[in-house]
Amino acid sequence: MKLYYPPHLYDPTYRGQLFPLLKAFITKKGFTDSQRKSFYGFGDNDFMLTDTMEDAQVVILPMTWHYYARQKQLNEAYTFVREARAKEKVIWSLNAGDFGIKLPRIPNLVVFRQGGYVSNNQMGHIGFPSIIEDYVQKYQLENEVFNVDYDKKPIVGFCGQAQSSRRNVLKEMTKQALRNLRSHLGGSNLEPQRILATSYLRATLLHHLEANEAVDCRFIKREKYRAGITKNKETHPTTAEFYNNILDSQYVLCVRGAGNFSVRFYETLMMGRIPLYLHTDGYLPLSDTIDWKAHVVWVDYKDRKDISNILLNFHRKLNQEQLVTLMKNNRKLWEEKLTLSGFFKSQPILI
Repeated sequence: MKLYYPPHLYDPTYRGQLFPLLKAFITKKGFTDSQRKSFYGFGDNDFMLTDTMEDAQVVILPMTWHYYARQKQLNEAYTFVREARAKEKVIWSLNAGDFGIKLPRIPNLVVFRQGGYVSNNQMGHIGFPSIIEDYVQKYQLENEVFNVDYDKKPIVGFCGQAQSSRRNVLKEMTKQALRNLRSHLGGSNLEPQRILATSYLRATLLHHLEANEAVDCRFIKREKYRAGITKNKETHPTTAEFYNNILDSQYVLCVRGAGNFSVRFYETLMMGRIPLYLHTDGYLPLSDTIDWKAHVVWVDYKDRKDISNILLNFHRKLNQEQLVTLMKNNRKLWEEKLTLSGFFKSQPILI
């Protein structure tokens, strides 16, 4: 696929806001195609940059919509989108972060995103996975990751922030209500969000699971995100504790955070485990081609109080072979469809 991006809309000082696919091409001098294949999983046979918009099959807005909003460059970004649309080009863009930027309805514009609400029916908005490191490969866990025994009791893991404090509920909901008010009054570019105390929601779901003696709960509850660690996160003991908790489980509770998506969802699939997924109207990647209910224990938000019975009904339909097969399928799904290379190789031009 031939790609084009406008250099004048790229800012090298904010590489973290760069459209993920372009990171493989906007590199240090001398970066070879073989290095690109090794590091990113794709090369010139899959994607290549062109110097002109006319030669491209897809044009890419290089920075996130958050970047253009913060730098007060939304008008410049819209001008580029209109130019590309006039040439009948498909435009790919990224609405990153917990809270999306409010965008007008623009034909030919594809907006990849993690957060947001499917029921808003926003034109061109589709799910995008959290791009994460392969922990299994990094630590050579391939030979032990599927060494799992089936038991009548499903083993459910969770390691993360969960607070049942009513004071924290009020704090979370007040912050979101104030954000929404600013958005509605035009003082913010952020999309309004549903008012929900997500840390309390996770704590409540954990309580429902713990209350059922037929469920083997392996929970590590934190008062703060990542246990409050802000530096050297990857080498901190809490990171190993987090992944070991997933490895020691069959199912992992995956619930939205501040934004309406869960990074843990993709970490669970990467580790070859089964998400116990609470659906809160969020986007999932490639939902037109992936039967997500075949890979996760699906719990609709309205059914959240019945989460333990939904899990037990799912688990009791499996045996040893079926459990391991599902785990292997989830790991394979992540490798083939939810990595940076897998996702974009699976992504049609769309328009």
